[in-house]
Amino acid sequence: MALDDDIERVLWTEQDISKRVSELASQITDDFTPSSSPPVLVGVATGAFLFLADLVKHIKLPIFVDFIRVESYGSGTQSNGAPKISFDLKLDIQGKHVILVEDIVDTGRTLSCLIAHLESKGASSVSVCSFLDKPARRKVQFELVGKGKFYRGFECPDYFVVGYGFDLAELYRNLPYVGVLKPELYL
Repeated sequence: MALDDDIERVLWTEQDISKRVSELASQITDDFTPSSSPPVLVGVATGAFLFLADLVKHIKLPIFVDFIRVESYGSGTQSNGAPKISFDLKLDIQGKHVILVEDIVDTGRTLSCLIAHLESKGASSVSVCSFLDKPARRKVQFELVGKGKFYRGFECPDYFVVGYGFDLAELYRNLPYVGVLKPELYL
């Protein structure tokens, strides 16, 4: 099975991604230098793992890294209800600056749930660094905590995308680019 054959077109190449991730890391480095406490980067599993790994390699300041898992999609393309946290943080974030690292923000439901959860754990600020932002699908507006910022890699048109961590039924995550999946494969 050749994964590339299932792609209608490539939206962002490996080079586009590398350049943008480096730019985001520079912004984060600038915004959190100097800081009295290293920020905690929280990767949202599983989609953000490649983005988080690339991002932390380019951040030029001390950081902590942790993961959280939220379930809202089954194996298909439609949400199966309200997001629920199925794997929580190991680190204590009380009084710390948290940067939530997401693969994509679309409806805003998952992000809103996560921000509220991190705030309830005592984060002094919650910023969001999302690789893709799909504002056309926004259903819930989210509010950042403290002096949190929103870092966006790319604004994504309303397509079903795969690659660079994005999946369909856990497949295609390993593509080094982000592409539009052929509709006959998921409709």
